[in-house]
Amino acid sequence: MAKITLDALKHSYYPNPQREEDWALKRLTLEWADGGAYALLGPSGCGKTTLLNLISGLLHPTEGRILFNDRDVTLASPEERNIAQVFQFPVIYDTMTVYDNLAFPLRNRGVAEPEVDKRVREIAHMLELDAMLKSRAAGLTADGKQKISLGRGLVRSDVNVIMFDEPLTVIDPHLKWVLRSKLKELHRRISRTMIYVTHDQTEALTFADQVVVMNNGEVVQTGTPVELFERPMHTFVGHFIGSPGMNVLTCEVKDGQASVEGYPVETVNAAEYKGDARRLELGVRPEFVTLASSGIPANIVKVADAGRFRIVEARARDRSIKLLVPEGRPIPEGEVHLAFDPRHTQVYEDGWMVGARR
Repeated sequence: MAKITLDALKHSYYPNPQREEDWALKRLTLEWADGGAYALLGPSGCGKTTLLNLISGLLHPTEGRILFNDRDVTLASPEERNIAQVFQFPVIYDTMTVYDNLAFPLRNRGVAEPEVDKRVREIAHMLELDAMLKSRAAGLTADGKQKISLGRGLVRSDVNVIMFDEPLTVIDPHLKWVLRSKLKELHRRISRTMIYVTHDQTEALTFADQVVVMNNGEVVQTGTPVELFERPMHTFVGHFIGSPGMNVLTCEVKDGQASVEGYPVETVNAAEYKGDARRLELGVRPEFVTLASSGIPANIVKVADAGRFRIVEARARDRSIKLLVPEGRPIPEGEVHLAFDPRHTQVYEDGWMVGARR
């Protein structure tokens, strides 16, 4: 296992990057503790896989350093870094049995057969592959093959870090939930450093202790799932995490008081605003918006049933505001008033939460 330090890391696929957009990965500095479970979360093209390949040694950074347990491995090969990586599509040997596929990484390192057998059967049981250990891998379904690929990454006990690059893409939805739970359970048992790359917020938030949210080649916020949900430091995080995402409304701040459409709104940070933003916005998640007897006047334009609650879309002049209403609670017709929970309502300047600008 290893503590991983990324020191002023930057990467470009161009030989002589000049413009900001030439950088696939903009300057970032991160430290991940030994034995932690981490996720890199963001949309396609944001730099997640580039960062993963830099950590694994498949790429060497244009600038900066990578350290494992304070040892500089920036130019070291993947083999020298002693990592295991599970890719988006299965990497297995079709002509081998399931058992031999799982055993291959251990046998390749000269592990004694009794230990090989113990580890293979332990991982096979975790992934529910016990009944097919003697079967050839070529005859398995896509999700069965990916389970073998996961097992090959998990079977070694000597790795510094295990990295998963969108590993559940080909897995059916029910099995995705099962495998996420099993990976989390395994992490608790063996406490190996694990990094999980995904664009799926559910996968990231259920697997990781710390989630790194990326956009346009940079880290926007790092935090626990609760921190990312309750205190998104950037409007992008508010949009990207949550279903539906955070309401973002143009606002004004005067003398420490925020207002929307001329109506005062209590927030946690308006008093910290210094008055120098190009764009001011108020952010509040639908979970913290309620129907009230006073507040911002609006009209309900759409109601969607989501099981235990309904997603209600209201419109205040030309602004759409979403809120969640528990199933069974009446929703009035015509004009309503909306109230925001002041403990979970923040003002953002040029995208960043007031008081948190870097």
